[in-house]
Amino acid sequence: MRDVAVVGFAQAPNVRSTPGTTNGVEMLVPILAQVYEQTGLSNQDIGFWCSGSSDYLAGRAFSFISAIDAIGAFPPIHESHVEMDAAWALYEAWLKIRTGEADTALVYGFGKSSAGQLRRVLALQLDPYTVAPLWPDSVSIAALQARLGLDAGLWSEKDLAAVAARSRADATRNPFAQVSGITEVTELLDAPYLADPLRAHDIAPVTDGAAVIVLAAADRAPEFAERPAVITGIEHRVDTPVLGARDLTRSPSTEAAGRAVGTSGVEIAELHAPFTHQELILRTALGLGDDVRVNPSGGVLTGNPMFAAGLARIGEAATRILTGQASKVLAHATSGPALQQNLVAVLEA
Repeated sequence: MRDVAVVGFAQAPNVRSTPGTTNGVEMLVPILAQVYEQTGLSNQDIGFWCSGSSDYLAGRAFSFISAIDAIGAFPPIHESHVEMDAAWALYEAWLKIRTGEADTALVYGFGKSSAGQLRRVLALQLDPYTVAPLWPDSVSIAALQARLGLDAGLWSEKDLAAVAARSRADATRNPFAQVSGITEVTELLDAPYLADPLRAHDIAPVTDGAAVIVLAAADRAPEFAERPAVITGIEHRVDTPVLGARDLTRSPSTEAAGRAVGTSGVEIAELHAPFTHQELILRTALGLGDDVRVNPSGGVLTGNPMFAAGLARIGEAATRILTGQASKVLAHATSGPALQQNLVAVLEA
C-alpha cells in the first residue's frame, strides 16, 4: 500500500461565537481557498472528500449535506462523512489513498458550539438508558475524573494549573487561539472552582471553528508541498462507554494506539486534551518524556472547535514538519466522555 502525506492545512480563527449558520459554510469557504493556494490544487483535483461534524451540535438533520455547498458538488464528487471529530474522517481518507482508490483527499471538520448548550449536547453521547437520563454534563464527568486522580496522588491542583499556564503562554504565538496570555500558576490557583476540582482555566472554552487538511499519496506529495509530512503510523482504539467499568485515571485505548504506531523519537506532540488533567493522562499513556514539546500551539485549552479540534491537532503537528521545525511529530484526537475513544498518528518528514 502507498504511504500518505499531509500537504496542506488551514483553520478558521477559534472564536466564542460566529454569526454564520450551523452548517459551517461561512467558516469553511475561506480556509478551503487557503489550502488550494498552498497546494496549487483546485476542487476539481481532489479525488476524495470526507468531513466530520455532528447533527446534534448543529441542531438539524443532515447538516453536513449543507456544508457541501462550500466545496461544490458539481461535477459529481466522491464524498463521505463521519458523525464525529474529523480526525476520524482523515483516517477514512487515509485508507482511500492507501488502497489506491484516490491520489488526493481533502478532509474538513466544523462545529458551531455557540448555537446551543454544549455541556447538555455532549450528555447525549452517554448510555441512553442508564446515564443520559440523569444529564451528567461533560464538565462534571471530567471533574469526577480529575478528583479520582487527585485522590490517588497522580497529580495536584498545582500540576493542573501549570498545564493551563503553559498552554496560554504558548497560545500567545498562535494567531488562531481563542484564549491566550501570560499568567502565574499561583494566580490561577486563586480562581474559584467551576466544577470541583476544576477551575475555568482547566476547561477548554466553548468555541466555533473549522479545520481543513489536504492529503496526497506520498509519491505525488512533492507536487504539492516542498516538505510533506508523511503519516508513518495511525491507529484508533476505543474503551468501554460504561464509566464505572474502567479506570478513569488511565487511557488504555490511547496506550494501545500509541504502542501500535510507536512514539520513540517524537519531538513535538499535539494532544487533544479538553481538560488539564487529561493532558497528564495522555502524556503518561503515550510515554512522552520531558524532552517532547507538548501542544506548542496552545492546544484545545486555548480553542476547542468541536469536531474540528482533533483534525486541527494533526494539522498543527504536520505544520511543524511542513515548515521545517521538526522531523517527527505525534498528533492525538479524542472523542466521547473522559477520553473514551482515541486516535494517535505519527508523522515524519
